[in-house]
Amino acid sequence: MATTAQQPANLGEISGTVLFYQKPEPLNPELHGKLGVKTIDTPFSFAKSGHAVPLTVGEFPLAAISGPIIFVGDDKMPIAVMGLNAGDNMFVQENGLFEPGVYIPAYIRRYPFVFATDDTQDRMVLCIDRAADFIVEGGEMPFFEADNQPSDYTKRCMEFCNNFETERRRTVAFVQLLKDLDLFETKTATFTPTNPDGTPAETQKIAEYFGVSEEKLNKLPAEKFIELRDNGALGQIYAHLMSLVGWDRLVALAMARAPAQPQAANA
Repeated sequence: MATTAQQPANLGEISGTVLFYQKPEPLNPELHGKLGVKTIDTPFSFAKSGHAVPLTVGEFPLAAISGPIIFVGDDKMPIAVMGLNAGDNMFVQENGLFEPGVYIPAYIRRYPFVFATDDTQDRMVLCIDRAADFIVEGGEMPFFEADNQPSDYTKRCMEFCNNFETERRRTVAFVQLLKDLDLFETKTATFTPTNPDGTPAETQKIAEYFGVSEEKLNKLPAEKFIELRDNGALGQIYAHLMSLVGWDRLVALAMARAPAQPQAANA
């Protein structure tokens, strides 16, 4: 169950930490009744620090156009790689806007809202990042109406977060399917710089991550392959595989922006 808090009750421990959110607070009218979001010229400045952003499976086809989609950690969480160095999203410009044509993950678009888990009551609670610089008193898009009911803006954001949570769960099921079929393998992204005389220099490792093995995929029994095709997973797998050419794009961007060789950093 997902809710907004209607009073500052004892919600128990809100578990989990999430990228970008510095001070998440359960949204309620007593604490946030006069607050809202104001329009600013640099709406995505907060995302500059996110070089690797969580992604849901339904976003794979669109995200594949922008950069690599990889899987990380024991949970094999899919992420969109948006930079080569930790803390530097190469697609966020100095003006706080994304480069034209770059897909903006839903994880970023939902900010400053996020669902948190209330372990004591087994429910999801809508929170805001109180540290967001565009949350102000008297903001153009208030969180609550005069009667302390959620505003239309908050309702739309809650619906977006609900949809995101649905997609997140679908993503977990997708990853579990890949695990069950033993399709993952460890992959390495590399970069070979050029010496001043034009000869290849020593190859550098940019990242090590999990990805789908094309060899394992091609060796699946025909019935399993057809099952992946029919349930839509096959298209998402191919989107992931095609996205990996995006490593070259990131390296090219790094080389264009800084003459020095990009530092290796695991995504």
